[in-house]
Amino acid sequence: MSASDLPDELWARVLELGAASSALGFRDLCCLAIASRRLGRLSLHPALWSALLSRDFPSQSQPSSSSSTSQQQQQLHPKSLYKTKFERHKVRMAEARRRAVFEAEARVLACRRRLADLEESMRAEGERMKAAAQELDNLERVRRASVALNVWQPQVVHGRQKQLVQQCTVPVDSRLSDLNMELKV
Repeated sequence: MSASDLPDELWARVLELGAASSALGFRDLCCLAIASRRLGRLSLHPALWSALLSRDFPSQSQPSSSSSTSQQQQQLHPKSLYKTKFERHKVRMAEARRRAVFEAEARVLACRRRLADLEESMRAEGERMKAAAQELDNLERVRRASVALNVWQPQVVHGRQKQLVQQCTVPVDSRLSDLNMELKV
């Protein structure tokens, strides 16, 4: 006995069991429909598509509150109704993916802005470090000039060293230690 010898009722029952048990999906049913005229005719049975509707779209297969929408759905063949719901579901999924991409792009943009802010902050900190290093260098020269003033006799001291010491209004040693600590941090 071959598969073509089986009666239509038995084939219809096999298809119903497959649809009800999730072994047969809408793609499988569509492939069967194009396999032969007999299977094409059997795959159009409303019970098959109703089973697929209730399985694949459980929350959407209950009758809606709107009577006109409910009447339109009852007039449609379950296969057409399945196709309509599947297309809507496909559109919703594409929109959800698009939203996810937009959200990811927004997060990337926020990270880029934060990175630019951090780079600007690092640049400004680098400028402050250069200024502190320059001030430290100047204070070192003032300290050396001050030591020279204290060690040598005032007559021997060069005018430039005396001028450096007189220009410095901050105690040199305390400012030196502050700048050294700042540069270490």
